[in-house]
Amino acid sequence: MTPYVVTAPWLAEHLGDAALVIADCRFDLMDTTRGQQEYAQGHIPGAYYLDLEQDLSSPRQHHGGRHPLPDPEKLAARLNQMGVTPETQVVAYDDSRFAYAARCWWLLRWLGHDRVAVLDGGYRAYVEAGYPVTNVIPPPRQGNFKPHPHPEWVVDRAAVIAAQADPQTVIVDAREPRRYRGEIEPIDPIAGHIPGAVNYPWQAIADEHGRLKSVAELQAYWQPLADTQQIIVYCGSGVTACVDILGLAIAGLHQTKLYAGSWSDWCSYLVAPDNRSL
Repeated sequence: MTPYVVTAPWLAEHLGDAALVIADCRFDLMDTTRGQQEYAQGHIPGAYYLDLEQDLSSPRQHHGGRHPLPDPEKLAARLNQMGVTPETQVVAYDDSRFAYAARCWWLLRWLGHDRVAVLDGGYRAYVEAGYPVTNVIPPPRQGNFKPHPHPEWVVDRAAVIAAQADPQTVIVDAREPRRYRGEIEPIDPIAGHIPGAVNYPWQAIADEHGRLKSVAELQAYWQPLADTQQIIVYCGSGVTACVDILGLAIAGLHQTKLYAGSWSDWCSYLVAPDNRSL
């Protein structure tokens, strides 16, 4: 479909390629051991497991959100154990409509590795197509990945506050509409959204089966933002915002930045320390 997406048939055809590394990113925010357990039970042959909280995030602090960006050197070391080199094509998958695979996709590109894609339809599409799975854990491989981060792709709370007065910037809230409107808040201590933010739910990027919508559909979805100079995207903790950034990129819009701390960082400044969400 695009350089950012591969299909299950493509992946099955390329299993075993020396220049391919597969990342299983399945995770569950409500049961943080589930992804690892499902990986152990069965995964795409050759896939390595990347845990959202152990590999794709740093430990949480008082501020900075529930899933701070990982230390570049630590993530690079993990990628090297998977055999990633500058020539490697990385494919990330999950079973959550790209919620975690897109985080992996964004992180690798943030670190300077552009040869990364997500699996359309995720693990479910691969299995339903009848392709092989295994419970064999692949041995470590030797890579030579060196991170070259793009600090300009990330903004903090101060930058978001400054952007609120910029008519050339749009702040996008990627959470579901009820959370955006403040009707519910299942995780963080305060409901609502950043003043001035507009809502483009991350779930709208794919259909109910986890398959990405067409390029034309995504271009239509993002058309109101096409002429915006800067698009700052946030969610609850900087994870599903990456799904929106993926959808924007497929639509040809690359003027995006991630508010990595997202709503969990924003509201951490609005509550007393003993009431914060841990």
